[in-house]
Amino acid sequence: MDLDTIRDVIVARERADLAVVGGSCGVLAGGTFLFSEPQEELDRLVDISALGWPALTETREGLEIAATCTLAELSGAGAGRELGVEEMRADWPGTALFAQSCRALLASHKIWRTATVGGNVCLSLPAGAVLGALVALDADALVWSPDGSDRRIPLREFVLGPGRNVLTSGEVLRSIDVPIRSLHARTAFRKIALAPLGRSGAVVMGRREVDGRCALTITAATTRPIVLDFDGTPGAAEVRGAVAAIDPTLWFDDPHGAPDWRRHVAGVLAGAVAAELRTEVGDEQ
Repeated sequence: MDLDTIRDVIVARERADLAVVGGSCGVLAGGTFLFSEPQEELDRLVDISALGWPALTETREGLEIAATCTLAELSGAGAGRELGVEEMRADWPGTALFAQSCRALLASHKIWRTATVGGNVCLSLPAGAVLGALVALDADALVWSPDGSDRRIPLREFVLGPGRNVLTSGEVLRSIDVPIRSLHARTAFRKIALAPLGRSGAVVMGRREVDGRCALTITAATTRPIVLDFDGTPGAAEVRGAVAAIDPTLWFDDPHGAPDWRRHVAGVLAGAVAAELRTEVGDEQ
């Protein structure tokens, strides 16, 4: 839709151009959410798509995902098409969550080619599947502050609630960094919705690292991503206890699922994810 409150769009070419961000000046990347509904609080946008950030960059520590990386670029990473290093992707089974989380959004290919990872993270919505996948991989966010400094934030601490996060006025998400240990990890994914093509009611993703440590991440069912950490792959009783211990006020309530239903199905999905990860290590069910 048209945004008739916007009077100016600045195309950022360098970091200094981001100095105007904050207050009534918002950040434009893919724009799939911005242009979906009125943004009456904004009168100016800064387009960061021209900053030339590589979508995906292999680093010594793991994988850097630019905030401007599109869902299409991210989903292709798991198959080795985007970075062009087929054998490297085979060594990074954790990237399987990229395509799985993008498919959970049930968006068209047009949206996939436009919507960005940074947009999904910064919207901080319970059904933000890409956000959930990156939390599940224990990623960190690199944030550019308006004073020229940088700060890193564990992504599991980034979201405060539906549509709320730790970014302060003028801050811009630069990238998401996935550690190498998570890229080498085995993962499992489960999702449920009230309708076959409906918004996710609960999504659970599991990560089992090479050293045996395990984490289950619950999203869509909760007001923010919830991470359950275990020293090893948990058994069914341990999973049930961990899910039952989640603060009752964190279960989300909207037309796509009542809190009690979300709590129940999240527990079922978490048990299935843990069972799949146990099977991979040869443990008994």
